[in-house]
Amino acid sequence: MSDKILVVDDEHEIADLVELYLKNENYTVYKFYTAEEALECIKTMDLDLAILDIMLPGTSGLTICQKIRENHTYPIIMLTAKDSEIDKITGLTMGADDYITKPFRPLELVARVKAQLRRYKQYNGGIEQNENVIVHSGIVINKDTHECFLNEKPLSLTPTEFAILRILCENKGKVVSSEQLFHEIWGDEYFSKSNNTITVHIRHLREKMNDRSDHPKYIKTVWGVGYKIE
Repeated sequence: MSDKILVVDDEHEIADLVELYLKNENYTVYKFYTAEEALECIKTMDLDLAILDIMLPGTSGLTICQKIRENHTYPIIMLTAKDSEIDKITGLTMGADDYITKPFRPLELVARVKAQLRRYKQYNGGIEQNENVIVHSGIVINKDTHECFLNEKPLSLTPTEFAILRILCENKGKVVSSEQLFHEIWGDEYFSKSNNTITVHIRHLREKMNDRSDHPKYIKTVWGVGYKIE
């Protein structure tokens, strides 16, 4: 039986595109262009996940999120046209599990949907599954196949570069010290390796990601402490 996903967006093209990609993954999609229709669906349907646009005419997506959380625990992903920290914080505070900023890539949204459903089933249904896919800001990492994509394009990474990026994404928002990276990648070999090793790998990683060290979009240096991805 396929998972049931609610999609709410007043921009018809976006809603239709999301519906198409989700149906291609064999999900059952309940698509609406207004909050009122969506609220009726929430009352009558047993859903598995909701994708809500924040900026809806009349009742906002945040209000729908709030209504869902009154009776349901399934994952909620918010869509927003604003790259605003307050929108993200407000959505997460009201019970959203993830957010994605427009314009977004449909494949990244699908990957996030899969990750949220896996997590939800694991913690609520007792299903034994591995969190083998990490998705963050256009980065998609498959830990099982050791594949990495940036904005849907494959990144050719060495095993060490892959490990560094994986660790940083798993700790997104937190600073990871060079010592921690050494320990997780090389274990007991940490003491025999040069302190410049991580710096060199980070530089190569940034070059492959077209990430500037002076104005980084992905990997940020916290001087004297370590590195982080926000």
